[in-house]
Amino acid sequence: MVKVISLSEEAYGKLSTIKRNLSFSKVIISLIEEKNKKSLRDFAGVWSEDESEKFKTFVNENRKKQKMRSVNF
Repeated sequence: MVKVISLSEEAYGKLSTIKRNLSFSKVIISLIEEKNKKSLRDFAGVWSEDESEKFKTFVNENRKKQKMRSVNF
């Protein structure tokens, strides 16, 4: 289904410059998907200090339990 939207001249011009051989729909979808991607920085500070320490302890304890595999060359 096709929908008609209105764009300002400025918005149209900016979309046109990044459009290349893509449709306007694909350009808009790509921009929205890129905007919705999360960066690792978005998660910084999410855990409390206590939660962070518990996780570090959990990881370190499990690392100690892991056995190294022997590799023959």
